[in-house]
Amino acid sequence: MQSPRPYFSPFSHDILEHVDAIAISTAVRSGEVSAQAVVSEALERIAVQNLALNCFTAVMTEQAIANAVRVDEAIAAGQDPGLLAGVPFAVKDLFDIEGLTTLAGSKINRENPPATQDATLVTRLKQAGAICVGALNMDEYAYGFVTENSHYGATHNPHDPTRIAGGSSGGSAAAVAAGLVPISLGSDTNGSIRVPASLCGIFGLKPTYGRLSRAGAFLFCNSFDHVGSFARSVRDIAAVFDLLQGADARDPVCTTRPPEYCLPQINQGIDGLRIAVADGYFAQGAEPEALAAVERVAQALGANQRVTIPEAHRARAAAYVITACEGSNLHFANLQSRPQDFDPATRDRFLAGAMIPGSWYVQAQRFRKWYSDRLQEIFQTVDLILAPTTPCVAPPIGQEKMVIGETEVLTRPNLGLFTQPLSFVGLPVLSVPIQQANRLPLGVQIIAAPYREALILRTAAFLEAQGTIVAIVN
Repeated sequence: MQSPRPYFSPFSHDILEHVDAIAISTAVRSGEVSAQAVVSEALERIAVQNLALNCFTAVMTEQAIANAVRVDEAIAAGQDPGLLAGVPFAVKDLFDIEGLTTLAGSKINRENPPATQDATLVTRLKQAGAICVGALNMDEYAYGFVTENSHYGATHNPHDPTRIAGGSSGGSAAAVAAGLVPISLGSDTNGSIRVPASLCGIFGLKPTYGRLSRAGAFLFCNSFDHVGSFARSVRDIAAVFDLLQGADARDPVCTTRPPEYCLPQINQGIDGLRIAVADGYFAQGAEPEALAAVERVAQALGANQRVTIPEAHRARAAAYVITACEGSNLHFANLQSRPQDFDPATRDRFLAGAMIPGSWYVQAQRFRKWYSDRLQEIFQTVDLILAPTTPCVAPPIGQEKMVIGETEVLTRPNLGLFTQPLSFVGLPVLSVPIQQANRLPLGVQIIAAPYREALILRTAAFLEAQGTIVAIVN
């Protein structure tokens, strides 16, 4: 057996800040750098920067180093360690990590025993040679868009630590944007991947509902919950998506549809794609810079068509009703017996959800079917739709209200203004980052019909190659 490669390498200096996961893995597999060096740098960056950013709720130092050693030994033995060999990753603290208690952002879950096996998506990343370094902060039980958690503190935006990272997957987005890890996992019920991706200036993919297994994830709203990923490049998003696909008997919602691999397709260009901009609801209620970001992307794609998604405001209202009802039902016993142990912001919304009449829930589900049919009709005439991700840049931490245009609105719910009506029917959406000169980043949503993730990623790769979209590590 060959001797292990050197622990240190010139390539490892600030590697996490300057390259993406595929570049890291390529260097590890070629022998330019060891997995131990990469993981050690990640752990060092976490130790220094997490004090200010508060991304992590748990760091797995010993386990990560041990797994890195195994990757290096496999390479030295001539074995294939996987596509993501030596790549550090972390996951929202609602995914099971063997040996850790899955907190889901709560105080109540601390009483649970440690997980006895990894969530399916964690397992699949590990099988590809990626190395889990820890669990990431979130809104309690994934109910929120701000990651201001009364139990574990607020996660700070790497571009301006006085501002929120977004939520509920705020720790996942901030950790990638800060260069602590190149990829991370999150969940999205009403925008919990896309909102923090927008506010932190990175890529965030919410795949089609049921496309990726949720087994081993602490769910919030079963009929809405998606799981997905964050990254700083389109090829990383595509590679991770490809690795995570596949039916799973542990999640009955995860379909048996054969995987369509996106990474080989991302350089096919946009010829022949019919791309439109969402008008009406999606062209109002936002700061001018958020709408200008959409027009910037549309111009780069030559997208002149406009489409109107009907009754999007009712879709958002119906999504709230279903989310509140299902979420409060899941936690009803604890709401009755120990309400004081919840984050107050979460508790109050769950209690409100528990009082929603059942007839409202039934009507919202009926509307959901009608709305889904209308979107299917739209996707007969276009392939992709563009819309803002968030109505504004990241607000300051602790700000309860914000002014959009000349209207004062509540911050927490209105950050999901443009994401919630799309989660409602399970569409695949990628939030792509738009950098603004001397301003905080924003995101634009690229939306497709179910199971058309490849079209989204082809378009994003085209924009990335042009320089229209770019993720910047702070």
